[in-house]
Amino acid sequence: MTIAEQEAQRATTDPRYPQHEAALESLYLAKDDWARTTVEQRITILKQIKDALLVVAEDWARAASSAKGIAPGSPLMGEEWLAGPGAMMAGCNGLIATLEQIEGKAFLDSIRRRHMPGGRLALRVMPSTLWDRLLLSGVTADVWMQPGISESNLAEHAALIYDVPMEQRHGKVALILGAGNVASIAPLDVFHKLFIENQVCLLKLNPVNDYLLPLLEKALAVLIDRNALHIVKGDGAVGAWLTEHPWVEEMHITGSQTTHDAIVWGTGDEAKRNREAGTPRNSKRFTSELGAVCPTIVVPGPWSKADIAFQAEQLATQKLHNSGFNCVACQVLIMPRSWKHGAELIERTSSVMARSTRPAYYPGVEDRLAAFQAEAGNSTEVSRGDAPPVTIAETADSDYFRKTEVFGPAMSITELDAADAESFLRAAIDYANQELHGTLGANIVIHPATRRAIGKQRFNELLSELRYGTIAINSWSGVGFLLAQCPWGAFPGHSLQDVQSGIGTVHNSFMLEKTERTVVEAPFRPFPRSLASRRPTLLPKPPWFITNSRQDKVARLLVDFYHSPGWHKVPRIFYHAILG
Repeated sequence: MTIAEQEAQRATTDPRYPQHEAALESLYLAKDDWARTTVEQRITILKQIKDALLVVAEDWARAASSAKGIAPGSPLMGEEWLAGPGAMMAGCNGLIATLEQIEGKAFLDSIRRRHMPGGRLALRVMPSTLWDRLLLSGVTADVWMQPGISESNLAEHAALIYDVPMEQRHGKVALILGAGNVASIAPLDVFHKLFIENQVCLLKLNPVNDYLLPLLEKALAVLIDRNALHIVKGDGAVGAWLTEHPWVEEMHITGSQTTHDAIVWGTGDEAKRNREAGTPRNSKRFTSELGAVCPTIVVPGPWSKADIAFQAEQLATQKLHNSGFNCVACQVLIMPRSWKHGAELIERTSSVMARSTRPAYYPGVEDRLAAFQAEAGNSTEVSRGDAPPVTIAETADSDYFRKTEVFGPAMSITELDAADAESFLRAAIDYANQELHGTLGANIVIHPATRRAIGKQRFNELLSELRYGTIAINSWSGVGFLLAQCPWGAFPGHSLQDVQSGIGTVHNSFMLEKTERTVVEAPFRPFPRSLASRRPTLLPKPPWFITNSRQDKVARLLVDFYHSPGWHKVPRIFYHAILG
């Protein structure tokens, strides 16, 4: 440590935070050691994390379920299995697979490539294994690269830290400000910094879910023992102090734009002066994922009664998964006016929502819902027993619904006029791009016959105009979060001055640079009706659906499978999946 660094340390030492100070010092001293760990060492570390995850997975799922008011034995515990240890286990597998083929970047060789409108290169990152094809049959994910990335230069935009000679690698200290809603968000952010950016991490847990501390310390002990990671608790004052510490060189936050802007610009008059002068109070590199007013676009078509019933379950899941506390929860439903199936779809969706009686656990939800209801005026309330009702409002001309992420069980509906399905889709895309705040995730629900009528080329052209970081077709953009291969974050182009859904991406186990969007797609119809379509699937009901009566059992089995795959484990997974 240089004299200047010692002086900086003494100047910022705060007797209230000795644990945090010691953690930062350990990280600062170890950052280059981490950057110079070998590929073989990193693979070993990830395998050790998988073993530790398997040990704590049960306690993790139980603790998160209890904190969110999910009753023991409820199928909804599956959400905590999948979005907690399940997502972490998948993240480990994805990184291991890439690192095992890092020589010559051979991991890129097996990825299918296509060319999309505007000259964009699209990479089929999912399915990437036989197990993907089997367990998530019919589900695909394409990563569209930014213009200028081609097949010939793709290798120059992947796994860049591994191009640097070992002796020239230098690390950094990154601060991760964790999210309070989904258990795997913060540790997956840590994985990205460690294995894709060569940065050691101080993770400050959100007070809402800092009960995870002992479980994360066990799961990630191998990283903590190497001083590549330290995990701390703390309130907003602790977080503010950490963001300004000189040993913190970069930051990543999953949270609100308000918190982001307070860190970058300050608050009140100070923030106004800094913005006007273009001089952030904190100029460290700052990546972020900040949510959005996320839309679901329902394209008119020849839907059957069974189609309406299944898609109603999908729409209800998009809204009420994790009790509505997801940054990509559907917040605006964009519908075709006077579509003959529209009223029935809304009625069936409301009926599914009414059966979701889990509590609204996230702090501040009462005030947010009250503000939404006050703005909504003549709204519809879907009663859910002891749980807060789902408030459904017409977006009308109110900027509130277009610009405010409610983060809770509330949703608005916008109806658009259009002569046909293609013109509706074009109008809906324009509305989402121009009127709604943020660019994190969007969903399109479209009948296969409608899509064929629009045409493959034209549909892709329209898709290229929808500026969101993750787009789901007949699926939910939240699935992109669960897939380790997919980059997760806003559509590129936001700035500190207008950050909206954030800057940068995380996850992304293929370690791709300059990605533009991810397109996740699933069949319009479930098994067995899917067998008669051109896009079959073996999933009768996806395990992330809030209506899946076996999601806890399926998710538990998937976590074990992701730890150590084997054919002998498949029959039990399919047995519960079919009964779900």
